[in-house]
Amino acid sequence: MTGKVPLTRTGASSLDTTPRSSFVINVLPWVICGLAAAFYCYEYLLRITPGLMVPELQRAFSINNQYLNATQVGHLSAFYYYAYTPMQLPVGLFMDRYGPRWILTMAVFCCAVGTVLFGATDSWWIAASGRFAIGFGSAFAFVGVLKLASNWLPPNRFAMISGLTTTLGMIGAMQGDIILGDLIQKIGWRDTILYSSYIGFILVPIIWLVVRNSPSHLKGASIQEQAKAACGSYSQLWQEIRFSMKNKQIWINGIIGGLLWTPTMVFPELWGKLYLQTIHQFSAEDAARAVTMILLGIAVGAPLAGYISDKIQRRRTPLIVGALLSTILLLIFLYCPNLSLLQVKLLLFFIGVVTSTEVICFAVGRENCPQNLSGTVVAVTNFLVSSFAICQVVVAKVLDYTWNGQLVDQAKIYSVDSYQTAMLILPVATLSACFLSFFLKETYCRPIGSPLDNQIK
Repeated sequence: MTGKVPLTRTGASSLDTTPRSSFVINVLPWVICGLAAAFYCYEYLLRITPGLMVPELQRAFSINNQYLNATQVGHLSAFYYYAYTPMQLPVGLFMDRYGPRWILTMAVFCCAVGTVLFGATDSWWIAASGRFAIGFGSAFAFVGVLKLASNWLPPNRFAMISGLTTTLGMIGAMQGDIILGDLIQKIGWRDTILYSSYIGFILVPIIWLVVRNSPSHLKGASIQEQAKAACGSYSQLWQEIRFSMKNKQIWINGIIGGLLWTPTMVFPELWGKLYLQTIHQFSAEDAARAVTMILLGIAVGAPLAGYISDKIQRRRTPLIVGALLSTILLLIFLYCPNLSLLQVKLLLFFIGVVTSTEVICFAVGRENCPQNLSGTVVAVTNFLVSSFAICQVVVAKVLDYTWNGQLVDQAKIYSVDSYQTAMLILPVATLSACFLSFFLKETYCRPIGSPLDNQIK
C-alpha cells in the first residue's frame, strides 16, 4: 500500500568514490531501510490497538455524560483512517519534495505524540485527535520504506523489500498485539498505550541521526525553490488524480481491493477480540492471540499471491478465487458452531491467506493505466482500499441497533446474535468482490497501451 513513489535510483554511482564505500554498500543501506521498516511495524501496531481494549474505551470516555456505544468506539478507531486515507494521494509527492529523512522523523514524532494524547486524556475528542495524528504520521511509513529502498538498494531488490516489509509489518503487529494484550490485563490500557509511545520517541532521534535521503548526500534546492517546484507538482498531481479517476477500471479495481481488505480492517483491527470472547467464550488472552492469525495469514499469503499471479500471467483469476474462498471460509468461521481454539486459529489463518490476494489490485491498477500515471494510480488505489475502513463503523452501527440493553460495569455487552448479524458484512463484502472481479479487465500482467500515454507529462 503505497503512495506515489518514483522507482528511480539517485546517486548510486557515488558509492564507490567514498573512503567508506564498503560499509556504505554492504551495511548502511540495510540499516536505513530497516529503520524505516521498523517505523512501519510500529505504526501498524498502533493501528490495531483499539481492538484490544473496546470495553476499556467504553468506560474511559463519555459523550454528553453517557458511556460510549459501539458506533462511537468505531469512530474513535476509524479516526486513524480519516487522516490516513486522504493522505495516500499526496504522500509520495511530499516524500519526493522534502526527502524521507525529514518526513519520516516528523511522521514518527506525530505518531508518538498522538499515542500520548490517546492514552492520557479523558476526552473523547482529544483521544480522537490522537488517533487522527497517528493516522496522519502512519500514512508516510510504507512509502518511506519504498522511497529509501529505491534510493539506496539495487533495483532488483526493490520487489523483495516491498514484500518483506509487508510481512514484517504483519509479524510485528502480531507480536505487539500479543504483548500489548498481556500488558493491558496486567497494568491497564492507559499505561500500556503510554509505554507504546516510548518506542516512537526512541525512533525519532535514531531516524534523524542515521537515515539519509540518498547515497549522494547532495544538497537540495532552497526552500523558495522547493516551494515553487512543489506548487507545480501539486497542480500536476491533482490533474493526474482526476484523469485516473475517470478510468472505470481503476474504480472497479480499488473497490475490489477495499472489499477484500474489509475483513482485516474490521476483525483484527477492532471487533475480532470481543467477537471471539462472546461467541466462543475464549479468554481475553486466547482471543487476542487467535485474532493475530489473520495477520500471519496475510504475511504468508501476500507474497505468495503476487508470485502465483505473476507465474500464471493472470490477475483476475487469483482475485476471483481468493474472494470466493474468503467468502466460504468466513461463512464457516462465523456460522459453524462449537469450533475449538485450534480450529478458529486455522480458519483465521487461511482467511488471511486468501484475502491477501488484495495485493494483486495494486499491480492491476498500474497495468490499467498509462505508464506515466502508474504512481498516481497506485496512490488512488490505496485511497479507495483504505476508504473501506468505514465498515468498522457500519459493524458498530449494527451492533448498537441490535443491542438488547445489557450493561456490565458501564460497558455495553452485545449478544451472540448481534455479533453474527453485524459480521455478516464480511462475507457479503468478499462475495461482492468476487462478483465485481468478473467486470475487471484482464491485463495478463502487462501494462495496457493507450494513445493517451503522453497526454499528462
